Amino acid sequence: MARARSVFRCTECGAEQPKWAGRCDACGAWNTLLEEAVGRPGARAARTGPLPSARPPVRLADVGGAAAARWRTGLAEFDFVLGGGIVPGSIVLVGGEPGIGKSTLLLQCAARLEQAGVATLYVSGEESPEQIRLRADRLGDDAGAVRVLGETRLEAIVHHAAALAARVVVVDSIQTTYTDELEGAPGNVGQVRECAARLMRFAKDAGPAVLLVGHVTKGGGIAGPRTLEHIVDTVLYFEGEATLDHRILRAVKNRFGSVDEIGVFEMTGAGLAPVANPAAAFLAGRHTGVSGSAVTALMEGTRPMLVEIQALASKAGFGTPQRVATGLDHRRLAVLLAVLERRGGLPVGDLDVFVNVTGGVRLLEPSTDLAVTAALVSSIHDRPTPPDALFLGEVGLGGEIRPVAGVERRLVEAARQGFRRVFCSARSRVTPAGLDVVGLEGIGELARRLAA
Repeated sequence: MARARSVFRCTECGAEQPKWAGRCDACGAWNTLLEEAVGRPGARAARTGPLPSARPPVRLADVGGAAAARWRTGLAEFDFVLGGGIVPGSIVLVGGEPGIGKSTLLLQCAARLEQAGVATLYVSGEESPEQIRLRADRLGDDAGAVRVLGETRLEAIVHHAAALAARVVVVDSIQTTYTDELEGAPGNVGQVRECAARLMRFAKDAGPAVLLVGHVTKGGGIAGPRTLEHIVDTVLYFEGEATLDHRILRAVKNRFGSVDEIGVFEMTGAGLAPVANPAAAFLAGRHTGVSGSAVTALMEGTRPMLVEIQALASKAGFGTPQRVATGLDHRRLAVLLAVLERRGGLPVGDLDVFVNVTGGVRLLEPSTDLAVTAALVSSIHDRPTPPDALFLGEVGLGGEIRPVAGVERRLVEAARQGFRRVFCSARSRVTPAGLDVVGLEGIGELARRLAA
């Protein structure tokens, strides 16, 4: 009996090589080549020839220009991240760490869609229908009308979805799904890519929207080949600390809406509840009058978010001071400490420094540099920052404070949340309503103002 041919494919770039090597010749990534069975002999030949359902080419002018109506799930934050709801015929990939709430979120969406008259099929390869029922009984939404299927074979999933005329199909998860046309265990590179590609063709041809659950690797990326994210229309990451109540749904790719939009949910006993005021959700429980605290405004897509940055500087108890950062790149913290010591005149070489961003938020944009620096200065001098002050600005290596983009929207939200003062670059051209602007040229001026 002829054996299936195997190749080694890179999970980063998808390049194919005839034998294993430690380093991919195409992209240079290390330890990314995985063995993949190409297929059973003759399987591809059996599928060759013209497809009976192939559509002939049409002129673009003849294609209907009316926008397809979206299906709203009723979860306001989920619909917002998608750009207004689920687009018929689209394929959405939802990734996140185990236990973060991916299955709970999609089961709630399925329950609300079914209540709205949108036929939904929930396919689980990790849980039996009895286990899904136990989880559904704990939710606040009635999921009794949702059709569930415990299946991992792709051909069976497509058959049942077509027989039920399901308009939304949830597959939990893509790593447990396999097709008979390829050899290899579920979850390997070939199975994941082929199953996702066939589900994409099913969505485009038959019209249902397909929601896929994807596991993540230790590095935080979705497990499987990188081409998996290129196949789908939308990629959502479900983030948050398992010990905290808030969860963040972030769009990193969206063909039908804005990218970098986020939705904020709160984990409750009845499931995930959208946060009514996400801009101020991460300021809940903030204590004013305590040193080492500063507030800044992030731009997540088109939505401004206010977050608190906490810093603690204390005398080092050992020979080498500690530098610990949670929610902030530790290399960026090292740069800000060096600038603060050299340009601001504050000795930090013998201090243990700890920085924390509350609520599990991660700082990715440089507009938060001034708030981190203000929190450090406040902790070093043991003097609290003004409770109604916001800090916006990028800190350069020369100690200068640079203006940031999107200031107007950030300040409008800050004023709505009760802030009355903003520390920013003196070169920022802002005309906020109801806010006093404190223009700063450099870090030294910030240190003097906060120490006064």
